[in-house]
Amino acid sequence: MTKDPTPHAEDSFRAVRPGDPRYADLALRRRNERFEHYPRCFQVARGTEHVIAAVDEAMRSGDRIAVRSGGHSMENSVGEVAGGTIVDMSAMNSVSYDPARGAFAIESGATLADVYRQLYLNWGVTIPGGWGHTVCAGGHIQGGGYGGLSRRHGSTVDHLQGLEVVVVDERGRAVAVEATRDPDDPNHDLWWAHTGGGGANFGIVTRYWMRTPGAPGLLPKPPTGIISGVLAWPWETMTRETFQSLVHNHGQWHWKNSEPDSPYTALSSLLMLPARAKRSGALGLTLVALVDSGAPDAESMLDEYLDHINGDTGAVRFVNPAKPWLYTMVPPVVDGEMQRIPEYDRYKGKAGYLRRPFTAAQVDALYDYLSDPPAEIDLAGVWLNSYGGQVNAVEPTATAMAQRDSILKAVYTAAWPDPRHDSKNIDWLRRFYRDVYADTGGVPVPNENNDGSYINYPDVDLADPAWNTSGVPWHYLYYKENYPRLQQVKQRWDPLNVFRHTLSIKPPE
Repeated sequence: MTKDPTPHAEDSFRAVRPGDPRYADLALRRRNERFEHYPRCFQVARGTEHVIAAVDEAMRSGDRIAVRSGGHSMENSVGEVAGGTIVDMSAMNSVSYDPARGAFAIESGATLADVYRQLYLNWGVTIPGGWGHTVCAGGHIQGGGYGGLSRRHGSTVDHLQGLEVVVVDERGRAVAVEATRDPDDPNHDLWWAHTGGGGANFGIVTRYWMRTPGAPGLLPKPPTGIISGVLAWPWETMTRETFQSLVHNHGQWHWKNSEPDSPYTALSSLLMLPARAKRSGALGLTLVALVDSGAPDAESMLDEYLDHINGDTGAVRFVNPAKPWLYTMVPPVVDGEMQRIPEYDRYKGKAGYLRRPFTAAQVDALYDYLSDPPAEIDLAGVWLNSYGGQVNAVEPTATAMAQRDSILKAVYTAAWPDPRHDSKNIDWLRRFYRDVYADTGGVPVPNENNDGSYINYPDVDLADPAWNTSGVPWHYLYYKENYPRLQQVKQRWDPLNVFRHTLSIKPPE
């Protein structure tokens, strides 16, 4: 009969160093092959006490500490310093109901697919999170979090009741702290900092407690079904004038229909504008729209939307009958690792919020770059995600996520398989982004059209004066007026600046 491991043996199972056969698997458990994760030690946490022990050991060893949940960061915050300790949260992946708190507990290593399945199948509720099924809750929630239900239910952090964080005190010792939404909580500022402050800034989040404030139910109920509609345009028929009309129609609709009380919060969409690849069978331009089948006049709402976006652009159109919500969010054919495209694991990303539609000059820049990309780029483009609605019902200072009056999120990406093409492809995306925001120093400086960028899509170029010539610091683009308060939280909860990387919150000077 096999005996349970002793506590000492349990510790040895958790720490994974070079020479351990598990080390290679953990080193490859990342989503961007441009970056390497080869620390002195991986610590695979399975509970809060393990995280505390791992941090204490790293502090005694003088290691830089990084934390990884899903490993999807667009930059190398986990591995930008060689050596050190990476605390891997993937084994802490439970989703449960906590009766003592009257809230749902989600551990940091739970993937969004885990979260959606467990919350819905066990309790009939959900959170308004993203589409990336292998993204983990750890970074997604504390950066703000958004998805197809955000227009109706707000950002993910708008449902954050509390969290547990392992921090390092002024004596260099790890300790677990709980912080809640309650303004009378002495740790309330730590809760606030995790409502959009971004990952790996203050400590290691072990679990979140989710509950919608002031609502009769603990969390939102998702739609019973989703009706989807698709518009598609081949690049061969996409003239500059047609492209201008398409992007204009799309932007104008969202500008007019993104108020918190709009009936169109039942509808969300993704407009995919891929670069015109040189290979045969390349993707064309595609709009995917989703509407709650239980919303009043759902079908006519979808038809009107598709009519408005299409205009006279000549799109091919499909409308699919309602499918169950969970099947739509986590369809079996792309479940888990099957969603990954290994040959495109080298990538660079950028982002920007839109308060108003792109200007004509910006659309021209989009067309110029997307219609004639370098041959080495196989998969690149701009994705325009529906935004606004109930996200914009919250005051900018109520959470650390300051962008609360935008209508769209723009995501700029380039992906390729060959490391020999890294420099050329990254340079192309940098120039593309710079030229879209040429009027504001190459970055989306907050003004009547732009509202900065999203920390969950980090971009070190915003801190590089060669690419950000606006004179506006990177942290204002992400946090705006909330940054000084985040610095105060940093000083209180991470006084030794243990949790740091290129785009981390800096202690006040």
